[in-house]
Amino acid sequence: MTRPRNEQEPVIDSIFDKEDFTKDLLSLSEYDHCTFNGCDLSNADLTGFSFIDCAFTSCNLSMALLKGTAMKGLTFSNCKMLGLRFEDCMTFGLSLRFEQCVLSYCSFYQVNLKKTLFTDSQLNEVDFSQANLAGAVFDRCDLAGATFEISILEKADLRTSYNYSINPATNRIKKARFSLSGIPGLLNAFDIDIHRNA
Repeated sequence: MTRPRNEQEPVIDSIFDKEDFTKDLLSLSEYDHCTFNGCDLSNADLTGFSFIDCAFTSCNLSMALLKGTAMKGLTFSNCKMLGLRFEDCMTFGLSLRFEQCVLSYCSFYQVNLKKTLFTDSQLNEVDFSQANLAGAVFDRCDLAGATFEISILEKADLRTSYNYSINPATNRIKKARFSLSGIPGLLNAFDIDIHRNA
């Protein structure tokens, strides 16, 4: 999707409510302390945009392009965010929080997600390869098919999450927290069977 090429003046403390940006394109600019409620940004070209301390609630951002996009202090609540490539974002100052979001098929390859909070979110087939997830919290998240390869999970908290498969031999998991019910997800790579005592 094309968008206006000329960057606009910074947009501050604005509220965008139920805007369909697939038809009326969002202007290239810096958005500071803005709120997006029920907006459709699916397939949007957000190349070069800057979002600082913004909140997105019940928005659709699936398949948006994030080349050089700045995302600092953002909160996403109840958002649909399929197939986003967060490694394309500007890495400096990247700070995100996800609550009740659908993030399936997203990629966080080599992204610094230190202390990031994922709550009640669907993270199916997400790529966390080589990501820094130190101190991250996965609270009641579905991680079916998610890839953890050479990832840093030190002090991460996955006690309430499920369906993950994490190989302790290829990931750094020192002092990470898991529940007893999640132990099989740490042993899948070793092809062993675990049974409860009769």
